[in-house]
Formats: sequence, structure tokens, C-alpha cells
Amino acid sequence: MSVLVFLEIEKGIIKKTSQEAIAYASAVASKIGGSVTALALGEADEQELAKAGNFGADKVLHVADSRLNQENSLAYASVLVQAVQKTESTLVVLAKSGLGDAVAARSAARLKAALVSGATELPEVGDRFLVKRSIYSGKAFATVELKGAIKIIAIRKNISMEVVESEVNASVEPFDANLDDNDFKAVVTGVEKASTDISLTDADIIVSGGRGMKGPENWQPLLDLAEALGAATGCSKPVSDLDWRPHHEHIGQTGLKVAPNLYIACGISGAIQHLAGVNGSKCIVVINKDPEAPFFKVADYGIVGDVFDVLPRLTQAVKAGK
Repeated sequence: MSVLVFLEIEKGIIKKTSQEAIAYASAVASKIGGSVTALALGEADEQELAKAGNFGADKVLHVADSRLNQENSLAYASVLVQAVQKTESTLVVLAKSGLGDAVAARSAARLKAALVSGATELPEVGDRFLVKRSIYSGKAFATVELKGAIKIIAIRKNISMEVVESEVNASVEPFDANLDDNDFKAVVTGVEKASTDISLTDADIIVSGGRGMKGPENWQPLLDLAEALGAATGCSKPVSDLDWRPHHEHIGQTGLKVAPNLYIACGISGAIQHLAGVNGSKCIVVINKDPEAPFFKVADYGIVGDVFDVLPRLTQAVKAGK
């Protein structure tokens, strides 16, 4: 049985979320006795694509079509459907993201496949195929049975499994997909990238600020800690609404939903809308001078103190630790 993994490529490199998807697919394949094939779209270096084998892929199908360099869910879904048919795959795995959800939905409709998005654990495989997924913005879980002959699973970042990296490379094979004008009814005319080098959705560490930072002119201590940690920076909705920070840094129910290994909240009270955007984090550290701040109830670690006193000390400790 073949398991197909849809890869998201950025600057010719397999995104970390897709590396996790490969590892997930490999673990499932070992349960059901199958192989793992990855699908890469757009121009990319073959040596980089071969690294999909480090996470469990046996083979990579590469569609080196320059038209696919820009994200396009219509065209991507068309290629994915063709790859499923070529490999006779009965399971497709991809990362849950804005792109992943769009491609998964379009592909499921064309393949008449069973689809679950937001998977948090490996499926239970036996007489029934059961997948645990996150619901209600991460406040609850549901177990879903997939009954379709073809199944599609979009996994959340930092799922409950260990990702083991090896030095085994995958073979890379060209794949000729049939694309026509209908696949490019919608085209990307421009891309506006965030100013930071670290994407919030991919970041392992995020340092985020709220109104407790008291103004945009006071953000430097937070930026210093983020730089020392090699972290991305985020903010709460009120901060972006006030234009203290760029809107692409807004984390929460109406902004980005993130799942880093470490989330440090500085001067953020912890409104439920913000918590909905960070509850996938493995470890949450809260710094707030108000001991009654709601964020402390969900934090793994809490520091009651003034952020302008605590942040410089943390930065100094991080630098000394290095």
C-alpha cells in the first residue's frame, strides 16, 4: 500500500511542517505495511528533495514546472490527484496550513476521498481507521472514522509523535503532470512577505507582546530576547489594531494560529481569543505583573513581574548560556 505525502516547498527547501508530515506518513506506512512517496511541486534542487528520505520517504515525485513555483491550490490539487492515481495511493498526508487545507479539500472532492483536518496523533488502524483531531480552536478533541477507499489526513504541527531524522536519502523521479488553463483560473499576482526571516507558522520559538509593553517605542527588550533565542516575534490583536506592530504578527482566533515548541507571552493578559491561537504550543511561558492574569491558568511556567525588568534579565541569561 502506498502513502503519498504532499510537500510544501519554500525557497527550494522542504518546510518543517512537511518534514513532520513525512514522518507521520512513514509511521502509518509501517503499521499498514506500505511505502511512502512524496510529491514536490515547482523548481527545487534534487539534492534538497532527496532529504525527504531523512524523514521516511522512499521516493520523491518532482514536478519541475515553473508555473508551480507560486502557491496555487487549483493546480496543486490537480497534480496531487494525478499523483494519487499514478501511485495508486489509498492514503494522502499533508501539513495543515492555509495551503494544505485548500489542496486537501479540492483533492478530496475530486477523488471522493474521506478527509480529516487537524490530526493530532497517529491513526488507529485495524477494523476501523480512526483519527483524533483538534476541534473548537483546540479546546477539545474528536475521534473521526474515515471510511473512504482513499483517505486524506492534514496533520497539525507538533503532533504527538517523535520525529526521528536519519541520513537516508530518497530517490527523486520526474513526474509529468497534465495541466491546462483551467488549473490556472486563479493565479498569484504578487506575494508580500513578512519582514522577519522566521515565519511564525514555522517557528520553534515565538516571543509575543501585548498591551503590557505600553507602546511601540518599548518593544526593543522583547526584540532583544527574540534575537538571542533565534525566535520569531508575535503580538496580540489589540497591539496590531493599535498599529504598534505589523498585522502579520497578530496571533489569535482571528489572526495566525501557531504551535511552536516554546511560546513566551510578554504583557499579554490571555483573552480567550488569543489563547485559541496558541494552545497548540508545547510549552507556554507567561510574563505578567498581574498574578490574576488568565494566561497563568494555561501556562506551563509563569513569571509575575514587570516585563521591562524580566526581559533584559532573560536575554542576559540566554546569552550567558550560549
